[in-house]
Amino acid sequence: MEIHISNLQQIAQAARTFIRLMPGHTIFAFYGTMGAGKTTFIKAVCEQLGVTDAVASPSFAIVNEYALPQPGHTIYHFDFYRINRLSEVYDIGYEDYFYSGNTCFVEWPELIEELLPLDTVRIRVTVNPDQSRTLQIDL
Repeated sequence: MEIHISNLQQIAQAARTFIRLMPGHTIFAFYGTMGAGKTTFIKAVCEQLGVTDAVASPSFAIVNEYALPQPGHTIYHFDFYRINRLSEVYDIGYEDYFYSGNTCFVEWPELIEELLPLDTVRIRVTVNPDQSRTLQIDL
């Protein structure tokens, strides 16, 4: 499945399209170069899901937690760009997050590929020559 985003004005619609694909899945791995728009897209998805917390890249914290309007539902947003060893991921207790049943958005998943559950949905974010973005979603 592909979602094409020509400009920032289309990101909310793209996020709504993505949300329709989410049921039945909890782990979403976002691949793409620095500046491809991974965090921007995750922020748009969170806003469309009703998150009122400030959504930002968890570059230094490694994981941010966002509450959803439905009690007991949480989104975990990971950024593994700064990890140097898998032991750091074990130290934060990644299993507690990945296997919680809550939604997990993962940036820089290639750094922890062997820890991702088999049913992870992989999203490749590509910057096109005209600066539009294409999201290739492998369900």
